[in-house]
Amino acid sequence: MKKAVRVVELFAGVGGFRIGLERASPMYRTVWSNQWEPATKRQQASEIYAARFGPEGHVNADISAIVASEVPDHDLLVGGFPCQDYSVARTLNSAGGLQGKKGVLWWEIHRLLKEKRPRHLLLENVDRLLKSPAKQRGRDFAVMLASLADLGYVVEWRVVNAAEYGMPQRRKRIFFIGHLANTAGSESLSAAPSAKEWLLRKGTFARALPVVLKPGSQLSEFMIDGDLAEVTNSFNACGSSKTLTPFFDAGMLVGRKVQTLSVKSSFRGTQTTLGDLLVPEEEVPANYFIPREQEEQWAYLKGGKSEERTNRSTGFKYRYSEGAMAYPDDTAKPARTVITAEGGPTPSRFKHVVRCADGRLRRLMPLELERLNMFPDGHTREASDTKRAFLMGNALVTGVVERVGKEMASVLRSDR
Repeated sequence: MKKAVRVVELFAGVGGFRIGLERASPMYRTVWSNQWEPATKRQQASEIYAARFGPEGHVNADISAIVASEVPDHDLLVGGFPCQDYSVARTLNSAGGLQGKKGVLWWEIHRLLKEKRPRHLLLENVDRLLKSPAKQRGRDFAVMLASLADLGYVVEWRVVNAAEYGMPQRRKRIFFIGHLANTAGSESLSAAPSAKEWLLRKGTFARALPVVLKPGSQLSEFMIDGDLAEVTNSFNACGSSKTLTPFFDAGMLVGRKVQTLSVKSSFRGTQTTLGDLLVPEEEVPANYFIPREQEEQWAYLKGGKSEERTNRSTGFKYRYSEGAMAYPDDTAKPARTVITAEGGPTPSRFKHVVRCADGRLRRLMPLELERLNMFPDGHTREASDTKRAFLMGNALVTGVVERVGKEMASVLRSDR
């Protein structure tokens, strides 16, 4: 492989993967990127991506409408793809089985992998992917793993909570790396004498994000059998919402063989907190402070409750319960997960609220939300404050990509 690693970034958002990889090593060079937000007229994420990195090689179009020949050859495909249903509704004998609605965007990734054959991939999704859907726990991930194996990729995955590695946000996501057959990465993973040793010490994730075995955890091994339609129909098909997923938070796949176990972080470095990233109080605009007359409503939404409610449409009465949330947020700890509805002044249970030195309460500013995802200050400055919050809710913690990218670089350098 040449010194430069040619990267294609799908579902690029405002460029979180690109930022992380470029911080990790100058060897990563993004040659093409795609960002498209359905059901919205103005494509602000794409506009910001082009403003930050330049328009060359950036495409703002529905991925399902892009033919593979329009995508340049590349070594590494990356992306945080939408967290929808990844099952196969029918067999894949026809191209229609891969085409797509929003619910099957995985198959657009699969289509490009099949046609372009990049030697490596790094993808991200919500951690509930390991246990969806409710009545076939783990089926969606099993379908994805089987489809990658059938294309010739070996895979390792890890569920990562960014805050457990010193980063400023408690954001838990699954990341997985794939290596095509006959690459250095594939040969190293396939030849590992012990899956436990690989997942705990030798693998890319283990080196980037150190872990130890959770007490009582044992390595689990099983095969994903059948074609993709059979996996969709039968994997863990017990018909019970209480069925446990067979996938733990660390694992690897060689062929169709899965080896997986439960781990926990062994990071011992410095912890960044929410308070470390707040701007000085005097720099906060007045509209971010919560009016005194709204404080009671905020406290009610944040508080625990058990109350009788009535469905407005049917008149049905039911008991609604929910636990209390920290209010205000503890600035001595990493922040809670940033959500897409973080912006705007409307009282909310899930928006972050901090208390200032003078006792006033306020919401977080877009710049602070960017810092929680480890983006450069002002990265989304062209958008409205509400939209900036939405974009950060859709983003990832770039520091995770940076750490994984550094360890992947050593594998890619040895690839020929």
